[in-house]
Amino acid sequence: MGNLCGKPSKDTDPFAQPGRTLGPAPPQPSNPRASVPKISGGTGSQGKTLGGDTSAEQSDARSAAAKAAEERAAKASKPTGKLGRDLASQKAQTRNETLDSVSKDERRRRDADQVGDVRNYN
Repeated sequence: MGNLCGKPSKDTDPFAQPGRTLGPAPPQPSNPRASVPKISGGTGSQGKTLGGDTSAEQSDARSAAAKAAEERAAKASKPTGKLGRDLASQKAQTRNETLDSVSKDERRRRDADQVGDVRNYN
């Protein structure tokens, strides 16, 4: 397949250009790989294992995380401001209290609509 939008080449024969001559291959470099860097560890120490002590520090970290989570939960449960108090009171309502409250609101809305219809009629 050819290039649909390209220019045609001058020479269509791939063997028209001179190539490499038959003979010996080009010389290979004597050292084909890079040299391995030398490790210069002057101190001779082994170094630290990541994470340090596993038993003592993990238990401390776990207890600290648990304590922080409990503090966040206690802080989140406190109502903050007017909206927080309203939300806390709604959460404290039982199912029947919620239904009664919705029913009273609906009755008030219907009464207000009825009063508006009477005003508009006269």
